[in-house]
Amino acid sequence: MNDMAPAFRTFFGDTERDFRLTPDLVPELERVAGAGIGGLSHRVFRGDFRHAELLAVIRLGLMGGGETPQTAADLVTAYAARRPIMEIFPVAVGILEMLMFGKVTTDDE
Repeated sequence: MNDMAPAFRTFFGDTERDFRLTPDLVPELERVAGAGIGGLSHRVFRGDFRHAELLAVIRLGLMGGGETPQTAADLVTAYAARRPIMEIFPVAVGILEMLMFGKVTTDDE
């Protein structure tokens, strides 16, 4: 049995990358966001979020996907922090959907 949380794989920056929010990373996301994972996810899915929350989801997702903390921070700085919000929003949503539902929803669902 694989105890690893499912990964969301998507193009980010310059290549396809794995993003995974593991149970040990959730408390850090909750701390940074100042909200529980349920409330944060609900707000993000509704489009009611802070830019810093999207960046935290992506940074922690990269760490859970295998990047070092420094590499994850560098990737977020290079490829997310200065990008249009609606360009990074689907990445954060995909990461949270994998955590909450075990899959990324599609328009057909």
